Amino acid sequence: MATLIAFAGLPGTGKSTIAAALSKRTGAVFLRIDEIEASLRAHGPSRDIGPEGYHVAAALAASNLRLGHDVITDCVNPWPLTRTIFAEAAERARAAMLGVEILCSDSVEHRGRVETRTLDIPGGSLPDWPAVEARDYTPWHDADLHIDTATTPVAEAVSLILRRLLYHPVR
Repeated sequence: MATLIAFAGLPGTGKSTIAAALSKRTGAVFLRIDEIEASLRAHGPSRDIGPEGYHVAAALAASNLRLGHDVITDCVNPWPLTRTIFAEAAERARAAMLGVEILCSDSVEHRGRVETRTLDIPGGSLPDWPAVEARDYTPWHDADLHIDTATTPVAEAVSLILRRLLYHPVR
């Protein structure tokens, strides 16, 4: 059964790095919402895109899941509402979903990552530390997996996700 692996977490926690490494390791389709949103903004820079990027990603995820491909969604995914968008996409495609929350419990490390990141998306933008601290984010307490990147290197995070998929299949 195809699986949607939905990431969540504040900017700078390591979501994109882990999601990309997982995609390279498994061949799963990698949908990065920052890239979708940058493209949407490029075609309407003055309008508020709201959750459009999430809906586009969910539609693309469902299409790929129906073809039997595993899909990784990489985004902040800040609220139960956004997480539901992906859960419903998996349900429509009759696929499983694994929710993975990424956090960095070391605020000094987290701040350092945010302040030293380089922009890798044309037309994108990076939040500064005060914006990350002020971000409206609801912890995903019932995510299937929680990974703290202050203590878990990328390769180990990928292995944890793969073990979770192998030994504790998701619905």
